[in-house]
Amino acid sequence: MLLYDADCGFCTRSARLARRLPLRTEVRALQSVDLDTAHVCPERAAAEIPFVDSDGSVAYGHAAVAGALRTGPLPLRLLGHALVSRPVDPVAAAAYRWIAGHRHQLPGSSAACAVVPPPD
Repeated sequence: MLLYDADCGFCTRSARLARRLPLRTEVRALQSVDLDTAHVCPERAAAEIPFVDSDGSVAYGHAAVAGALRTGPLPLRLLGHALVSRPVDPVAAAAYRWIAGHRHQLPGSSAACAVVPPPD
C-alpha cells in the first residue's frame, strides 16, 4: 500500500499518476488509514511517502517509491530495483529529499504542502 498526503496538491497529483501505472498495490491517502495498525510512523509519513509491503514492512521516501514500482510489470520492477541499488541509492535519496523539501513550490501545490524534516 502506497500512502500519500491528501492535503498536499503535489502529493495528490503524484498519487493520481501512481494509480495510472499498472501496479499491484493500493494507493491510499494517509488520512484514510490507521497508521498505527499499518505500523507507519506518523511523523515520518508527514515528510516522506510510506509504502507498506505485503509482508508488513514499511519503507519511506525513495525506497517507498521503489517498493511500489516493484509491484508492477518487469520494466517498473527493474526501475524499482535500480532506485535502491548501490550506485543509484544515494542519488535517489538526495533527489527525493530535495523534492519533498520543495513540494510546496512544485506544480499543483500550495503553502500547505510544506513539511518539516523527519526526525533522525
